[in-house]
Amino acid sequence: MIKVLHSGFYTSIQDKGRFRFRNIGVPVSGTMDSISAGLANALLNNNDNDALLEIALNGPKLEFTKPTAIVISGAEMSPKLNTNSILNYRVYQVKKGDIISFGKLQKGLYAYLAIQGGFQSKTVLKSKSFYDGLTVRSRLQKNDSIPYKSKAIVKTLNSAIKNTNSFFETNILEVFKGPEFELFNFEEQRKLLQTKLTVTNSMNRMGYRLKESVVLHNKSMITSPVLPGTVQLTPSGHLIVLMKDAQTTGGYPRVFQLTEKSISILAQKKAGDSIKFSLL
Repeated sequence: MIKVLHSGFYTSIQDKGRFRFRNIGVPVSGTMDSISAGLANALLNNNDNDALLEIALNGPKLEFTKPTAIVISGAEMSPKLNTNSILNYRVYQVKKGDIISFGKLQKGLYAYLAIQGGFQSKTVLKSKSFYDGLTVRSRLQKNDSIPYKSKAIVKTLNSAIKNTNSFFETNILEVFKGPEFELFNFEEQRKLLQTKLTVTNSMNRMGYRLKESVVLHNKSMITSPVLPGTVQLTPSGHLIVLMKDAQTTGGYPRVFQLTEKSISILAQKKAGDSIKFSLL
């Protein structure tokens, strides 16, 4: 078990997501930054869908009750193993009684803590991903315990990945045309693609609202399916980018669809950061 000594701002268990249940209104959920999460699991030779901890803004304090190996990826949150600073994208062996904690957020927004063999929490509808109303809770709380399998220490788990800054510093989000993109004329399409946009404080696992009013419109449509990464254009001209906990249907024109890489890039943006769409 991992004992939660302090829960942090918003720490949850996530895997790749909950698929094949959108027809009954169940969101996909899963890791906001699937690229960083996937790298952490890969460094431990885990399965790609093994559950890990997703840590937002401010990290938890956790105690290990048995030996294992861990990797941290994604946002840089000044992690420490006991009193020693550790690095992202490195494999660390931990012993019974070891404590991991996090300090000042240096870069990005979401960090991931992967453990050898993945966390063994409850599976709901074929996923361990937390989602409010479906799982017991949406985030970890103080005194929670998270099960994991104690693994023999494997000396070959010494891989590392160079942590480059390009993933966090780019503001270009590659997108495909959405189903309603062609409802707008050439000038409106140009504005959607050329306007520099700002992330607002209205941002969470459900979606990111962008500040600028780009294209006012009165186009109506029947409520239709949406996905993580769908970009909706409201009548006021503001754009909403749906993220991993997004609803399954929406009634605003769907002008773009982000790639999985673009979802990961946007997930690491904070309020005030700028982005721009680039059509594939």
